[in-house]
Amino acid sequence: MEQSVLGTGLQLMVVGMCTVFIILLVVINLGKLIIALVNRYAPEEAVPAKKAAPAPVAAIAPQTMAVLEEAVRQITGGKGRVAKATRV
Repeated sequence: MEQSVLGTGLQLMVVGMCTVFIILLVVINLGKLIIALVNRYAPEEAVPAKKAAPAPVAAIAPQTMAVLEEAVRQITGGKGRVAKATRV
């Protein structure tokens, strides 16, 4: 009695694993087929051209730049520097 129960359980496990494996193969191959069909028949969307860069903004006043540099120097202990500052 014990042998038949274990044998039936093993048989069900093997059948279930094979079923899952086959279904996964079908899903993968259908996905590849759908991707191939879409790539073949659906046109690729045109990417709009980038717009020209906006005109440069007026430079920051020298006094304001000096204040910014001093604030960065104090906060970073002299290790930081202002590379670029623009008006927003």
